[in-house]
Amino acid sequence: MTSIAIDGPAGSGKSTVAKVLAEQLGYTYIDTGAMYRACTLKILEEGIAPQQEEDVVAAVRDLDIRLVGPPGQQKVFLGDREVTGAIRTPDVSRLVSRVSSHPRLRALLVDKQREMASRSNVIMDGRDIGSTVLQDARYKFFLTATLEERARRRMQELAGMGHETTLDDLMEDIAQRDREDSTREASPLRRADDAVLIDTTDLDVNGVVAKIRSILNKSERSC
Repeated sequence: MTSIAIDGPAGSGKSTVAKVLAEQLGYTYIDTGAMYRACTLKILEEGIAPQQEEDVVAAVRDLDIRLVGPPGQQKVFLGDREVTGAIRTPDVSRLVSRVSSHPRLRALLVDKQREMASRSNVIMDGRDIGSTVLQDARYKFFLTATLEERARRRMQELAGMGHETTLDDLMEDIAQRDREDSTREASPLRRADDAVLIDTTDLDVNGVVAKIRSILNKSERSC
């Protein structure tokens, strides 16, 4: 089985790029961020304090999180309930880094993610895929972009879902998420030593995908 790991901070374009690549290559797409968001939604709905690791882990230990459908149309389910839109709300976005910082929660989901990757060729995106989840992935990429550009992208995404916010507020929220993700004890956001760094600030999705495809093709020809 071949695994491709795509990491990066919020708004770097990793999920969109991963979906397009998965469609083009015929790989299974695994959105690990959606899994952590689903856990965060559960915590919000249960009224659990996100800093209470014991309560958080107890609430999500047996949570049935499923990613259903092809990459470009993938839906997220908690049990039989679709939560694809619900996990992308600003409230979830503000808390997901805090909830996902708990080591025991991450251990639960990493085990599930590795098991999913063992079934087929996969493209998995997140913040610790190349560095932790799939350390032996054949290909690793780390996407980044300026804070302002990442906030602009997120603002467009939220506007499409009917959520209004300001660029300044989003820049503040994303900067806070960056700090939380990069400094957490368990599997912090970082570029794996063997990951290819791609700055997506001035590239659209097709440009990033083309750059990755070029790297993949060169690697295949050299094998």
